[in-house]
Formats: sequence, structure tokens, C-alpha cells
Amino acid sequence: MTRIALCQIPVSEEPAVNLRRAREAMEEAAADGADLAIFPEATLTRYGRRITDLAEPLDGPFVTGLAESAKTCGLSVIAGVFEPGEGRVHNTAVAIDESGGIRAAYRKIHLFDSFGARESELVAPGDSPAVVELAGLRIGLVTCYDVRFPELGRALVDQGAELFAVIAAWGSGPMKEEHWATLVRARAIENTVWVAAVGQAPNPEARDGFGIGRSMFVDPMGVVRADLGPAPGTQTCVLDPQITIATRNALPCLEHRRLHVSRS
Repeated sequence: MTRIALCQIPVSEEPAVNLRRAREAMEEAAADGADLAIFPEATLTRYGRRITDLAEPLDGPFVTGLAESAKTCGLSVIAGVFEPGEGRVHNTAVAIDESGGIRAAYRKIHLFDSFGARESELVAPGDSPAVVELAGLRIGLVTCYDVRFPELGRALVDQGAELFAVIAAWGSGPMKEEHWATLVRARAIENTVWVAAVGQAPNPEARDGFGIGRSMFVDPMGVVRADLGPAPGTQTCVLDPQITIATRNALPCLEHRRLHVSRS
């Protein structure tokens, strides 16, 4: 059994404010016995032109602060940050273990150039899926728009992922909340894995539309075990590996695959 905290916090433009909120949520998660705390995409700072100025290397004060709290609280952490790049930043999911060590840094592959947005103007894409061993699990890292691409989920489960950690700053708009809930469940069902999907809580001070909340914990049969709705909050959920085994025994769809497309 692994206890996973969904940390649905509102995100400010100010990294210091966000670090304080993250530390408070980690303390709450630790008090509830969590082994892993998952935060949203862009926990460092809200999306906007300032991300190029506020981006930090992974040894900067924000990730260092998260690592210190992870060690103090005795839990692992996944959170979204922006790393400096050449002209553009990287949208990075950083994974930190309970001793404060950085175990993985996944750079978002699929950039949100949809619904009138142009993430690629400010963000350079990554090119490598990432699975990290954390809190006794193999965890596939997925960032926001990535969840619309089932081939990424397949790549992660083929690398042994038992849980997808989907971090997001999901934008509001017609049908967008429906898409979020449907896609999160679909990635769980088609891969027979657990999915912990954590989004930003709405920030009443911002008018950019990012952050609908709706953080969810979904089991390998697609059953929603937790849905945090729109309000800020931290909720600890339990991942039972026996449910994965039972689901895959009843529904061995990963073994039944016959179409394998290779690219030259």
C-alpha cells in the first residue's frame, strides 16, 4: 500500500508564495501518513510572460526548498517547475525522494498550442518519456496536455509504470472540464494503471483561466476514488497493488495488443 496526497493548491505568480503553500501542504500530507505528495504543473509560478524571468535551475531556491521539506517531512514529492533554457524555458516535472534527492526531471513533450494558446512561444519541448522509482512505485510522469496523447501512456506502461502522475494547470473553457475527467479515466482504463491527476486550484486573483481543480485519483478499472472539485485542498489516497493485479487478471488488454507500429 502506498499513501498518495493530491495537493491541489492555488498558484501565484510569486515563487515564494507558492513554496510556502507547498510546504504547508506537505506538512498536512505527512501528518496524514502520506508517502508521496503530488503538486500541479507550474507550481513554481503561474503561466505568463514572466516565466522566462522566474525560471530556476533545479538547484535553485524553489526546488531546494521543496527538497528540504521533503526530507523534513519524510515523504517524496512531484511538482511542476520551469527551468531556464536557450531562449525558451522547459516545463519540467521534478521528482524528489524522501531524503531530498532529485530522482528525475521530466521535460514536457507535448506543448499546448491549442484553443488559441501558444505554449511553444515560451517553452521548448522535451523528447524523452520518464519513469521514476519513488515511494516504492514506478511512476510515469505526465504533464497536462500530454494526457491527450495515449501513445505516451503506452510508452510509460511499457517501461513498467504502475502509476501515472499527471500534473496540470488545466485551462477552463467549453467542454474542457469534461475532457479532463474523461482523459484521466481513459489513461487509467486503457493501461490498467492507477492515475493520480493533480491540477491547480482556481486562483481568484488571476484572470487567465488556468486552474479548474478537479484533482482525481483513479484506479486501474477507471473508478474515481477521489475528486477534489474546485476548492483548494489536500487529500490522501491509498494505492493498493492487489487491485492492479486483480484488474490485469480480469482484463489482460496489455497482453492482447497486436498492433505494434515502429518508426524508422
